[in-house]
Amino acid sequence: MEKEEVLSVFKEKGALLEGHFKLSSGLHSAKYLQCAKVLQYPETAERFCKQLAAELKTKGVKVDVVVGPAMGGVIIAYELARQLGVRSVFTERVDGKVLLRRGFEINKGENCVIAEDVVTTGKSTKEVIDVLKEHGANLTACASLIDRSGGEASFGVPFVNMAQVEVETFEQFACPMCKQNILVEKPGSRKEI
Repeated sequence: MEKEEVLSVFKEKGALLEGHFKLSSGLHSAKYLQCAKVLQYPETAERFCKQLAAELKTKGVKVDVVVGPAMGGVIIAYELARQLGVRSVFTERVDGKVLLRRGFEINKGENCVIAEDVVTTGKSTKEVIDVLKEHGANLTACASLIDRSGGEASFGVPFVNMAQVEVETFEQFACPMCKQNILVEKPGSRKEI
């Protein structure tokens, strides 16, 4: 599936939003990719994750468990794990710290792939990497539906995605929408504005 086809699916499902958004990274943008609107359709999640799984297999990535940061990575991690025939867990943010909860465990030496919806700065992925290090796990790859980093995201392992999408982002002090007093929305899972 090519980038244009992926973006076509986002448009078709009403998941390519326009306005004034504060991203989980803290940056502002005039466009937002709402992956949850796309992933509410199991056949679409299956189609996307089947391709991600094929790319990981082509790269020879070893994986015992797929880890997704809540909320955005939960569905992708689950479906990618299903495609790979491995288990899936997710991390959660508690009092600002990313943790494994709900009885989830990652054992020392397990090969882990982190699965995300959108990567902009890579902050969430890096927080999950820290959790994996705490448990003595091996990070073998990262995967996302969309890479908004402009190819800048680097995790020291293969990083596969469905599409690299360049959407201009701004620090709040330099945001043209803020300067025009356009109301900012925070559609992601981190609700602090």
